Amino acid sequence: MMQAIVSLLDNPVDVVSLSTFSDLTKGAPAPHWLFRGVCGAWGIEPERAELNLITVSENATFVLLLDGRPEGVVRVSQPGYVGGPEAVASEIAWLAALHEIDGVRLIDPVPTVRGTFVTKIRDLNGVGWMVVSTKFVEGTVLEDLDDPSRYYRTIGEWSAKFHEQSRHWNRPFGFKRFNWGISDMVGASPRWGRWETADLSDTDRHLCEHALDAALAVMNTYPRNNHTWGLIHADLRPSNIIRADNGDLTVIDFDDAGYSWYLYDYASSLSFVEHKPYAPQLAKAWLDGYVSVAGPMSSEELHVMSALSMIRRLQMLGWTTNHREDALPEGLAAEQAAGTVQCARNYLADAQWLLR
Repeated sequence: MMQAIVSLLDNPVDVVSLSTFSDLTKGAPAPHWLFRGVCGAWGIEPERAELNLITVSENATFVLLLDGRPEGVVRVSQPGYVGGPEAVASEIAWLAALHEIDGVRLIDPVPTVRGTFVTKIRDLNGVGWMVVSTKFVEGTVLEDLDDPSRYYRTIGEWSAKFHEQSRHWNRPFGFKRFNWGISDMVGASPRWGRWETADLSDTDRHLCEHALDAALAVMNTYPRNNHTWGLIHADLRPSNIIRADNGDLTVIDFDDAGYSWYLYDYASSLSFVEHKPYAPQLAKAWLDGYVSVAGPMSSEELHVMSALSMIRRLQMLGWTTNHREDALPEGLAAEQAAGTVQCARNYLADAQWLLR
């Protein structure tokens, strides 16, 4: 499958940023070069189609309308981002394998007219952008709910099922995904920006540093082996899960999938909302769902979950320093600095505060 996915992709990697789309607002039409390229790659009649921006984050995503109705979601990855075309192809290969898990609903990739799931579309400067398309999923993004806690048991269950599959899956030749190690999260040059550059007072920065040191002390003694470390979704949070009118959930967006501690999926599920009053409900529901599949957690694992949650919170504070505010629900980006300080204070008082 990997060969079929990447066979039409060029090897050279162009390095540019998503600033190409920085002038677009939500709902704005895609640049003409992208619109024409998508229509050509997927065999779409241009006069029937519209391609409008959803959001710009690690990638730019657009909704594809045919005759005025949403039919697909098109994701445009910045050239060279965390692995290039082989990494995108590997993402699709894992997604295909996860479709074999009973009871889990996932997005469906749509092949191009040439039979591949990934294509390269060049802009007016000749730069090639990696583009994939998935079927549109009707429903409400959990992020748009005031309190998504009732769905977190399912998120925990599915995370455990993903992890079990990952431990036993034989990856195809050429499979390539990146790591989510400590240096990738909060190191000297983390993937998404340094949390230390956020707007914090010296006192608050020192408090966060103290909390980070405490969390790192936990992780420094935690091993990497087949039971603890493997391929994970790494972003199973409300923005990447859609609820249908009948209550069914569908997981979307595997763009961040990579290798990390399995329990990092717990931390990522709480991204940006750890400071919210309902966050402990989310954490406990996730844990209940996870152990229902994976079995009881040890005391060490509970401490690791909590440490990774603190690290993730600081990681995502760094994320906010170089991402658009409209990549998050209205007002949430502005809460991140003060909320992170509160999480650090809570963690130092009781490392497992979210699970109480």
